[in-house]
Amino acid sequence: MKTRSGRARPALALSVAATLLAGCGLTGDDSAGRGRPITLGMTDEVLSVDPASGYDPGSWLVFNNVFQSLLSFPPGATEPQPEAAEQCGFTDRVSQRYTCTLRDDLSFSNGNALTSKDVKFSFDRTLGIDDPDGPAVMLASIDRIETPDDRTITFHLKEPDATFPQKIASGAGSIVDHREYQADTLRTDGQAVGSGVYTLEKYTADEAEFAVNPDYHGPAEARNSGVTMRLYHGDQQALDAAVRAGEVDVAYRGLTAEDTADLHSADRSGSGELKVVEGSSAEAQYLVFNLDDPVAGEPAVREAVARLLDREALVRDVYQRTVEPLYSVVPAGITGHTTAFFDRYGSNPDPEAAEAALRAAGITEPVELPLWVTPTRFGPDTVEAFERLADQLNESGLFRATVESVPADEFAEGVAAGEFGAFVRGWVPDYPDPENFTDPFFGPDNVLANGYVSERISQELLPATRAQADRAQSVADFATLQDIVAEDIPLIPIWQGRQYAVAAESIGGLQWTLDASTVFRFWEIEKVDL
Repeated sequence: MKTRSGRARPALALSVAATLLAGCGLTGDDSAGRGRPITLGMTDEVLSVDPASGYDPGSWLVFNNVFQSLLSFPPGATEPQPEAAEQCGFTDRVSQRYTCTLRDDLSFSNGNALTSKDVKFSFDRTLGIDDPDGPAVMLASIDRIETPDDRTITFHLKEPDATFPQKIASGAGSIVDHREYQADTLRTDGQAVGSGVYTLEKYTADEAEFAVNPDYHGPAEARNSGVTMRLYHGDQQALDAAVRAGEVDVAYRGLTAEDTADLHSADRSGSGELKVVEGSSAEAQYLVFNLDDPVAGEPAVREAVARLLDREALVRDVYQRTVEPLYSVVPAGITGHTTAFFDRYGSNPDPEAAEAALRAAGITEPVELPLWVTPTRFGPDTVEAFERLADQLNESGLFRATVESVPADEFAEGVAAGEFGAFVRGWVPDYPDPENFTDPFFGPDNVLANGYVSERISQELLPATRAQADRAQSVADFATLQDIVAEDIPLIPIWQGRQYAVAAESIGGLQWTLDASTVFRFWEIEKVDL
């Protein structure tokens, strides 16, 4: 959500939509979740069911369905609207004081009342635990939180942050019961207590069961009676077989590009028994360079890679056109997107320009460049794509590139330790704003851990964009930022994804849960009689 003006406004005459219309959500009566149950399959892992820890697509899928946030993203929207809150908005001129008023009918699934104390506790807890695998980094702008009464929460921010509403509408804003969670310790029993549309009834390594929460109060309305989520741990073939055999109603996140393309073709021709539902996405994949590495830290090496990369060929040959070429760190469809890498390096490989860059730096021998990846964590076709990328580099005669694939935990440790000169990074946005593709990469304590520092970006451009309540006013600064990244090349954007779900013909509602917010809304999915 963004405010439209810098003028002062009375408290609670706020920029998010005001009081929700009566009757637009579930009210705890017997009509909740009268639809049929749904079985969902995916290859992503759920790394945590504790909102202070999980910062991955699988975990946030759980958070978005089990916990409430003060705000949430309605289907197709890029501005959040009230969820647990009745109304929210900035109450100062500079986007540094943000106040919410809770609905007066909220309770957790265990029957405990949800009050401002729980909201403050939840944010303080995430920040206090500061789990390296958690979303505390998204809440770093919070200075202190005041709760003058049971329904009012005021966030005082360290600096202006017009994107704060979007941050707290994400999984990072999940509200937990202060009586059920320890303030300084992560929950490890596999249980979750929230106030969202669903309750987590069972959670094991291979399966999670969700039931409709009859005491949920908010704008959502469940169109099924519960969801069983089966986890296939990166096994795309098993997921493909399961959806074709009818063992799962929906396959989401994890089919290979080839399987998705085959099913899509069959769907379009009318020869298949499954349908493929496509939605927009700002998911992106990048090749990241460690600037402290003796090889990847050389600007001419990075420029040569940028001039040899053929995104179109990867999209066509590996991803079967299920993704799109990406030419800037900010994806298309997000405010401020440019084509900075296209403008500087073009779309077609240019071996002569790549060689000229290397020779100007005194590099005359083929460059030894390992490309580090991990299978499935950043997309099921990552290894094949990087093998093709290595071939593109090697065909020029300027590189001897290899692909090194390691398990996800070993990969994360290697990146953190600075052991890899060039490595893959996927990014699923937390909220649909250009800041979410720039501050986590180039701000303080960034997630790339690649030794890149641009004071112009971190000290000037990002703070300036953060102060712009009208996000359209930040476009020029984000364009400058993207030009700097294209010039310095701390990373190279490769592709931007689309969202796909493969489902039985009896499944409806998927079109309402595949959008740029990346919130997969269980409650929109229903099974109908054919």
